[in-house]
Amino acid sequence: MVWLILRSGLRLTILGTVLGLVFSFGLVRVIGSFLPDLAVNDPVIISGVTLLLLVIALVACWLPARRATRVDPIVALRAE
Repeated sequence: MVWLILRSGLRLTILGTVLGLVFSFGLVRVIGSFLPDLAVNDPVIISGVTLLLLVIALVACWLPARRATRVDPIVALRAE
Protein backbone atom coordinates (compact mmCIF):
# COMPACT_ATOMS: atom_id res chain seq x y z
CA MET A 1 0.00 0.00 0.00
CA VAL A 2 2.76 2.42 0.94
CA TRP A 3 4.75 1.53 -2.16
CA LEU A 4 1.76 2.22 -4.45
CA ILE A 5 1.27 5.70 -3.04
CA LEU A 6 4.99 6.47 -3.02
CA ARG A 7 5.45 5.23 -6.56
CA SER A 8 2.67 7.38 -8.01
CA GLY A 9 3.77 10.46 -6.11
CA LEU A 10 7.45 10.06 -6.91
CA ARG A 11 6.73 9.39 -10.58
CA LEU A 12 5.09 12.80 -10.84
CA THR A 13 7.88 14.38 -8.82
CA ILE A 14 10.62 12.97 -11.01
CA LEU A 15 8.76 14.00 -14.17
CA GLY A 16 8.35 17.53 -12.83
CA THR A 17 11.97 17.68 -11.75
CA VAL A 18 13.25 16.60 -15.15
CA LEU A 19 11.01 19.09 -16.96
CA GLY A 20 12.01 21.83 -14.53
CA LEU A 21 15.71 21.16 -15.06
CA VAL A 22 15.32 21.20 -18.83
CA PHE A 23 13.44 24.50 -18.77
CA SER A 24 15.80 26.01 -16.20
CA PHE A 25 18.84 25.29 -18.39
CA GLY A 26 17.01 27.01 -21.23
CA LEU A 27 16.20 30.05 -19.10
CA VAL A 28 19.78 30.27 -17.84
CA ARG A 29 20.79 31.75 -21.18
CA VAL A 30 18.14 34.47 -20.92
CA ILE A 31 18.93 35.34 -17.31
CA GLY A 32 22.66 35.29 -18.01
CA SER A 33 22.25 37.83 -20.79
CA PHE A 34 20.57 40.30 -18.41
CA LEU A 35 22.86 39.65 -15.43
CA PRO A 36 26.33 38.83 -16.75
CA ASP A 37 28.02 38.74 -13.31
CA LEU A 38 25.59 36.17 -11.91
CA ALA A 39 26.82 32.57 -11.68
CA VAL A 40 23.75 30.72 -12.96
CA ASN A 41 25.42 27.45 -14.00
CA ASP A 42 26.59 26.32 -10.57
CA PRO A 43 26.12 22.52 -10.54
CA VAL A 44 26.40 22.31 -6.75
CA ILE A 45 23.46 24.65 -6.22
CA ILE A 46 21.36 23.04 -8.95
CA SER A 47 21.95 19.51 -7.67
CA GLY A 48 21.44 20.58 -4.06
CA VAL A 49 18.10 22.22 -4.76
CA THR A 50 17.01 19.26 -6.88
CA LEU A 51 17.91 16.82 -4.11
CA LEU A 52 16.14 18.96 -1.53
CA LEU A 53 12.97 19.04 -3.61
CA LEU A 54 13.07 15.26 -4.11
CA VAL A 55 13.47 14.67 -0.36
CA ILE A 56 10.58 17.03 0.42
CA ALA A 57 8.39 15.25 -2.14
CA LEU A 58 9.34 11.86 -0.68
CA VAL A 59 8.33 12.96 2.80
CA ALA A 60 5.14 14.58 1.45
CA CYS A 61 4.18 11.27 -0.19
CA TRP A 62 5.30 9.04 2.66
CA LEU A 63 3.37 10.75 5.48
CA PRO A 64 -0.13 10.26 3.96
CA ALA A 65 0.81 6.72 2.87
CA ARG A 66 1.84 5.84 6.40
CA ARG A 67 -1.35 7.38 7.77
CA ALA A 68 -3.44 5.42 5.25
CA THR A 69 -1.97 2.11 6.41
CA ARG A 70 -3.07 2.78 9.99
CA VAL A 71 -6.75 3.17 9.09
CA ASP A 72 -8.95 0.10 9.44
CA PRO A 73 -10.28 -0.81 5.96
CA ILE A 74 -13.81 -1.40 7.25
CA VAL A 75 -13.92 2.07 8.83
CA ALA A 76 -12.63 3.62 5.61
CA LEU A 77 -15.25 1.81 3.51
CA ARG A 78 -18.06 2.84 5.84
CA ALA A 79 -16.97 6.47 5.63
CA GLU A 80 -17.40 6.40 1.84
